[in-house]
Amino acid sequence: MYTEFGTIITAAITPFASSGEVDHEEFRRLLRYLVDHGSDGVVVAGTTGESPTLSDEEKLACLRTAIDEIGDRASVLAGTGTNDTQHTVALTRAAVEAGADGVLVVTPYYNKPPREGLLRHFAAAARAAGDTPVMLYNVPSRVVVDLEPELIAELAQIPNVVALKQAHPDLRELREIRALAPDLAIYAGDDTSLMPMLPEGIVGVVSVASHVIGESMARVVELWNAGDETGARELGGRLEDVYETLGITTNPIPVKAAMHLLGFDVGSPRLPLVEASGLQRERIRTMLERHELVTSHA
Repeated sequence: MYTEFGTIITAAITPFASSGEVDHEEFRRLLRYLVDHGSDGVVVAGTTGESPTLSDEEKLACLRTAIDEIGDRASVLAGTGTNDTQHTVALTRAAVEAGADGVLVVTPYYNKPPREGLLRHFAAAARAAGDTPVMLYNVPSRVVVDLEPELIAELAQIPNVVALKQAHPDLRELREIRALAPDLAIYAGDDTSLMPMLPEGIVGVVSVASHVIGESMARVVELWNAGDETGARELGGRLEDVYETLGITTNPIPVKAAMHLLGFDVGSPRLPLVEASGLQRERIRTMLERHELVTSHA
């Protein structure tokens, strides 16, 4: 099973300057913070990084910044999946050329390809990646299509398809994938699924909340792997309100607000996403205060 990506992989937000352009200096600062606080790796230009509103040039520039800043300390994966196979192939090749440790390829969204189309799409992306590892990304809540266990198992036979980000809470489906593709490294694709999926043999999580509580999440996995189920569940339970609060509206709106409260000038999301409302920011601040991440202003 492939474990080179690590256990806690943060789907990194993309900081924007007041001009609306990517703020690479703040991105460097953020990346250092993530690696210093529990992240074994990052995904650049994923959904949390606002990939739908980043140009290819911006995605690759962010990737190069991440490799330069933390590439010697953590794995750097590039989000290269789109709903256009030719575009995905081109972006994957460019990411590999830039030096990405892996690529994250999401199920094509909106055009709802049938099984054969999905098979050809992911196979083309894997070929474009060459020897670079590929992580499949199954997220039916966003793309409508669910990658079925039999298809995932077939894709896992491609030598460089080594991992799966499973953003689907169905444990029966997860067990079927594990049975059909026992060598595939599976990551929880939602923070709320980390604890339920650990007993099923997942490697770790591709996370949003690890921006805020990365060290605690790493400790949950560490405790579980050490056989301390009680300790892992107790700590995992204490983190649930963080997951809930960072899900109060569309990702990455809440986590950008949280990181701003933690002192990072990450800017506003690009339209059509918007800033967190005042009430949402207060709820996020209260959560951060509960976890002693910011000082109470009461």
